Formats: sequence, C-alpha cells, structure tokens
Amino acid sequence: MRVTAPGDPLAPLLDLPGVAAAVADARAAVDKLLSHRVLRRRSAEVTAESALRGARASAQLEGAGTELERLRGQLLAGGTVTLARRPDGSPDERGARLVEGAVRLHADLGQVLASWRHSPRQALARMHVVAAGDLGLDPDELGRPRAVGQACEDPLGLGAPPDPLEVSARLDGLSRVVLATKVPAVVVSAVVHGELLALRAFGSADGLVARAAARLVLVDRGLDPKAVSAPEVGHVELHHEYEEAARAYVGGGPAGVATWVAHCASAVALGAREGVAVCEAILREAPPTG
Repeated sequence: MRVTAPGDPLAPLLDLPGVAAAVADARAAVDKLLSHRVLRRRSAEVTAESALRGARASAQLEGAGTELERLRGQLLAGGTVTLARRPDGSPDERGARLVEGAVRLHADLGQVLASWRHSPRQALARMHVVAAGDLGLDPDELGRPRAVGQACEDPLGLGAPPDPLEVSARLDGLSRVVLATKVPAVVVSAVVHGELLALRAFGSADGLVARAAARLVLVDRGLDPKAVSAPEVGHVELHHEYEEAARAYVGGGPAGVATWVAHCASAVALGAREGVAVCEAILREAPPTG
C-alpha cells in the first residue's frame, strides 16, 4: 500500500467503510481491560502472561503451534522448547526455534521501544535478529532486508514478494509514515502489520516481526501502554479471516485495506478480552504474600 494523500498520510483510511466503527469497538474493549482492578497492583503479572500468550499465538500463525501449558512448563523448567513430533515421527526442530524466537521477541519489546520511537527501521532490524537468531541463517541475513535471490518464506500464502529494491524503499516509507501520522493506534498498528507481511522484508520470521511490531505500536501510542492485551490471540481466533484479510491487503485497493484494518481491530478487541481473562484468573488465585 502506498499512501500519497497530503497532510496525515493515513487519515484517508478512517473514511473507508467500517473502519471507524471497528476502531472505536477495539478502543472500548481495551479501555475495559485497562479499568480492571487487578491492574492497579499486579499489572506486571498480566503483562508477562500477555507476552507469553501472544508469543505462542504468533508462533502458531507462523506454523509452529504448541499448547500454552506445555510451553509454560518447558520455560519454567529452563529447558529447551520442544514441539509435538511431525506425522513421520521426526522432531520439529525449526518450529521449536520459531516458538523460542517468538518468546524472546515478545520479552524484548520493552527494550526496543525507545529505538522504535526514533527509528522504526532500526527497531525492526533488532527484532528480526531476536526472532530469527536461532534459525540457522547466515549471519548476513539477520536484521537485514533480504537480498536479490534470497529465499523467502510464505506461511500465509501471500504469493510472490516484492523485489528487494522495492522492499527497501517501502521500509523507508513505512518508517516515515509511522513517525508522522496521528491517526488512532489501531490503524497505525494494522498498517505496520500489513505492510510487513506484504513485504516479507527479511525472508524469514517476518510474521513474528510483523505481529510484534503491531503490538509495539499499541504500546507506543498509549492504547495499551502496559502491554496487557494479546492481539495475537485474537488473530489466532480469527485465523481463517487473518489469512484472507492479509491477502486482501496485499492485493491492494481501498476495499482490501478496509478489510484488513477492520480485521486487525477485531483482533485487538479479542486480545483485550484475553487480557481480561488473565486478570480474572489472577483474581481467583490466592493473594500474594509478603
């Protein structure tokens, strides 16, 4: 998507059918979460659980699914993450490394926030290094836009990716848009997410980076400043729509962009509901001692 309207580059998106209402619904759902009384004293616990659930969901969308409690147990035990064996009985080593990358990436987002605020492209490079560092890539491929001829994964079936020269130009354009626009956080998050999926800028783990960047926008722009929602869980709940909406975005045109932004807004609302569920689970626990 290329936005060329004068003034705020993303403002025209608010006039697309269904976008404003979907954004308002998402904001209302997050506001409800932020008013939960658990967050007054135990927000750090909710943030940590949201990060875990979001990382697991993001990895699932990348084709590396695992059960939440299995993952939690492996992480608490300090061991290596393992996934269920493939149908042929072989271990899914790459899937396990994707899950670990997603967990590290979500845990690292607070450290990336300052960089994101002045140089989104630099932040994206760091995020790819964190997400894909254990995937056995050539060191020159980590944190750098893919080169001509470099392989490119396509777990969502989006089709042929843009040429690397176009990728570089669009990354620069995306960074400028993020720093300039004043539209609601949900819209900015959707554009960042959709554009990174479309570009497949690094050729590997691009979905992990795209969804983490979308979460980072919601934090940075104050919609969810403590990262207590889990929009990635919303995308998993709407996973059939997720793939279809991403293809609509990549296909271009106002209708496709409207479909994508509305989908992302719905995922944000569902992610806020997941945050409320985490808060309620904490309430049911015994109060902390000491």
